[in-house]
Amino acid sequence: MFLDRVKITIKAGNGGNGSTSFLRNAMTAKGGPDGGEGGNGGSIIFQSTQNLNTLYDFRFHKKFVAGDGENGAKKLQSGANGKDVVIKVPCGTVIIDAETNKIIADLYEDNMEYIALKGGKGGHGNAYYKSSIKQAPHYSQTGEVTKAREVILELKTIADVGLVGFPNAGKSTLLSCISNANPKIANYPFTTLYPNLGVCEVKGQTFVVADIPGLIEGASEGQGLGHYFLKHVERVRLILHLVDISQSEGRNFLDDYEIINNELKKYSEDLAQTEQVIVFTKADLVDENTLNERLNSFTKKYNKDYILISSATYQGIDKLKLLTLEKLSKIPKKPPLQVEEINFDKRDYDSLTITRDDEGAFVVSGGKIDNFVRGVVLSDTRSFAYFQNRLLEMGIIDMLKAKGLKNGDTVKIKDIAFEYSE
Repeated sequence: MFLDRVKITIKAGNGGNGSTSFLRNAMTAKGGPDGGEGGNGGSIIFQSTQNLNTLYDFRFHKKFVAGDGENGAKKLQSGANGKDVVIKVPCGTVIIDAETNKIIADLYEDNMEYIALKGGKGGHGNAYYKSSIKQAPHYSQTGEVTKAREVILELKTIADVGLVGFPNAGKSTLLSCISNANPKIANYPFTTLYPNLGVCEVKGQTFVVADIPGLIEGASEGQGLGHYFLKHVERVRLILHLVDISQSEGRNFLDDYEIINNELKKYSEDLAQTEQVIVFTKADLVDENTLNERLNSFTKKYNKDYILISSATYQGIDKLKLLTLEKLSKIPKKPPLQVEEINFDKRDYDSLTITRDDEGAFVVSGGKIDNFVRGVVLSDTRSFAYFQNRLLEMGIIDMLKAKGLKNGDTVKIKDIAFEYSE
């Protein structure tokens, strides 16, 4: 099954806690602090690969969590870092922030990597806090806790050439003639339900061709199946616009040509300006007089070059392959999508909010507080004294007073609740 758009949840690993420990052995009864550092959490990394051409693997697996860092230990032993999670995606996958709908990465080439979320920092052990005036700190720092995020993966097929046209215009048959692809071929609408890719070799050179599922009028506005696949033509350098000259489906071939071009233009001006080769297909199904009349009417109305083929008899196939190679040699590859430089993994270390709960207690919250209390242990007298001093230094006490704090009022910070007194 082909899948080209999916929303997944990703979460980097939490940092490990630092250790509170003191050296104790037969030779040392009262050694100094020897608590080790907590390990960093694992990161979430996206990596593009040519070995995939669909996002189908994400149909059931939609949550990815990196490993947590291990806690520090005695004897200055640091915890191991958490294991990274590398998520393999097809080349051409665009990563979108589900919250803002902004593109944060475009993995358009093989083996590109994007670190979406970095693991949480490990906490410091008590040995880290030792100083000339703090010989035996009885506290350590907890690891940084990360948050889950949602991203949208959208696949935009990587190909040099895109085959576009109405259903049953002969795209799949042509792809099977000029490349190593084996697409499903049958005579009913929407035979192709997902883009088929094939590699075409001409004179020792190769190019990739994508058979884009059939478009119909209104495709750019959501009609039929084609609107799901217009994005797969965005990256191609050359469009082979297939038009059924035999009118075997009962449509006028001139109308078909105009309708497809209109849909491309409505979807994207850049796409409409992509160079085209007009390919009239199924030439073997039309008698010579009728064929000449139709070709003359096209030339008279549009004054554009075209090539006539029949995939059934291989008429014009070699000529088309050579023409395609010649044109590609003069067309540069399209640049990657413009990615706005945003810090998707921005951590909140600065926000600070003061509210009051239903019981009238003052509640202090925000990223600044979350980061601060990682190194506070209320059961330790010196740690609690440090905590109180830092509240003064950070201006939080003044902010609380401005909100009406008085002696005897309760202040809540994370899991900490204390009674304020001057």
